[in-house]
Amino acid sequence: MEEKLDRRTKKSRKAIQSTFLTLLLHDGFDSITVKTLTEKADISRKTFYLHFTDKNDLLDVIVQEQIRELKSTCAESKATDFIESTIIWFHYFEQKKDFFYALFKSESTVSFRKQLLNCLMEQIGGEIPNVDSNKDRDLTIRFLSTAVLGIVESFVMDEINSDCEHIARQVGKLLEENLSLISNH
Repeated sequence: MEEKLDRRTKKSRKAIQSTFLTLLLHDGFDSITVKTLTEKADISRKTFYLHFTDKNDLLDVIVQEQIRELKSTCAESKATDFIESTIIWFHYFEQKKDFFYALFKSESTVSFRKQLLNCLMEQIGGEIPNVDSNKDRDLTIRFLSTAVLGIVESFVMDEINSDCEHIARQVGKLLEENLSLISNH
């Protein structure tokens, strides 16, 4: 009986998330309602609320999955140099461009931006072993991460007329140059 419940739970969550992503890409986050979502997913509102408190909670769960996947991609890319890691990272955003475009486009997805910024800070922070004593390490990490987030957003929103590889190489070089300026030698 418990196994059946787990399968039903997984099936319901998958239907909810799949429908949400379709609506997100088609209509945008701000236009999605729980009523529309449950109708399109062919589930009851009660079923939705068994799994999520509201559409923001659902978005947070999906964003957390994307961040985990991004972190996994970053972990795999550590075998290469910093520029190559940035290229792998930007390719991730290119593959998921529609999803990230829908999130960046929305005014209501502040938690998404915070989670992505925290992920960036974690990744960049791992690359800064020692900072010159005249510089604040946390402020430096936030500064660089915010700059990269701005470039990622511009890339996803098609505000930069350049291919993924070129942008990633440039961002990687800029990060390397800035890190060499602030690091102790």
